[in-house]
Amino acid sequence: MNLKVGLVAGCPYPVPQGSQIFIKENALALKRLGNEIHLIVYGYGTGATNEDIYIHRAPNPLSYHRTSSGPSIKKVFLDLMMIKTLKDVCKTHDIQVIFAHNYEGLLISLISGFRPIIYHAHNAMSDELPYYFNRFPNSLRTIGDILDKTLPKKADFIVVPHEKLAAHLILRGCKKSKVKVIPPPIDVSEFAVSKVNKDKIPPIIYTGNLDKYQNIKLLLKAFHRVKNEIKESRLIIGTHEEVKIDGVETIPVKNIDSLKRLLADDSIIAIPRVSWSGYPIKILNAMACAKPIVCCKGSAYGIKNGVNGLIVENDDEKEFAKALITLLREPELREKLGKEARSTVEKVNNPQTIGEQLQSLALLCVN
Repeated sequence: MNLKVGLVAGCPYPVPQGSQIFIKENALALKRLGNEIHLIVYGYGTGATNEDIYIHRAPNPLSYHRTSSGPSIKKVFLDLMMIKTLKDVCKTHDIQVIFAHNYEGLLISLISGFRPIIYHAHNAMSDELPYYFNRFPNSLRTIGDILDKTLPKKADFIVVPHEKLAAHLILRGCKKSKVKVIPPPIDVSEFAVSKVNKDKIPPIIYTGNLDKYQNIKLLLKAFHRVKNEIKESRLIIGTHEEVKIDGVETIPVKNIDSLKRLLADDSIIAIPRVSWSGYPIKILNAMACAKPIVCCKGSAYGIKNGVNGLIVENDDEKEFAKALITLLREPELREKLGKEARSTVEKVNNPQTIGEQLQSLALLCVN
């Protein structure tokens, strides 16, 4: 049985960031199974889309164009605009089930009054909210915890990307039977395999936004140690944001195609993030390209230390630098880890398998 599915995401679209790529890949996984997909998003994005799905944009009377994540009064206004858009889409297209992405999508869906709702969680607010402000982290963590205890359980089912977030939400009142662990999908055929050049020192690359929770300061400190050890080492930051950082090369990444081109070249991927509740999609992108990866323990989803990547303790700049130096000096290890990384996502993050899991859950809601 094919379904008419609404995917609700309170964010600009498209944007070459993890959340939007996560949303797109889930939409396409469901679409490939013959479901009709309607994506409801903000009234703006960066660049064009080529996905074979219906995209419905809410009005943007404020001409707002911020693409970075985090709270904003104007975003609240845009979320209110989305409620009517969602209601219209559900009525006009006979939507049968909603996948509400992230907290904004869940709130919009709940207020619309439509059922059933599957909440597709991207993170825990108790973990992420304090990163967006410079003061009162304990109070913000408490507010986030209240949200974690209050909102997710109002959905008919909850999809989470990993076991840690599942356990967190179950401890905060969500019924275990309603929480389903389904990892993010990725189509590896869309990514070129990066070839290791054994005769040349590759650059170290970070891709993505520069929000506080990405922990870029750790990477910069670790790279300083690397540079002292290996003078010809380079750090490249590929981001859609306009930024200049001393001693670092920056490359504009305005869309997914430019990201793929950057990842296609020989390089080492550095992921300094320690925030535990999300699932860094940049890890999957890198693994799909058969890249060697160094990441912190807190965000090392899909990585097994020494098998398909290198994991270091959170915020340990010395160990982070040591791992990067090891990969710079050992091309055979880079090649081995990269090959295993791609093999992992081919099996674990297969879009067909994950699409079937999402569809089964949607059918359970509808029937």
